[in-house]
Amino acid sequence: MKIKTTVAALSILSAISFGAFAADSINSDQAQNRQPIGTVSIGSVGSSPMDMHEMLNKKAEEKGATAYQITEARSGDTWHATAELYK
Repeated sequence: MKIKTTVAALSILSAISFGAFAADSINSDQAQNRQPIGTVSIGSVGSSPMDMHEMLNKKAEEKGATAYQITEARSGDTWHATAELYK
């Protein structure tokens, strides 16, 4: 249940900050029309959901992605997120 809540929070924050990132956070419906190019994982101690989006965006940009879909997110004392990258 905690994972679903975290993913939902990250998705909402992504929608609020639309346009602030070079790579867009997308949902599974939007991902169906895109070409997957790999995955990235990030983790941090004491960061916020916005920090996690910024980290994912940076990794996505480095890999040449224009969009990413968060496939896993965990929170607590440390954060971890995994995302599928798309062109």
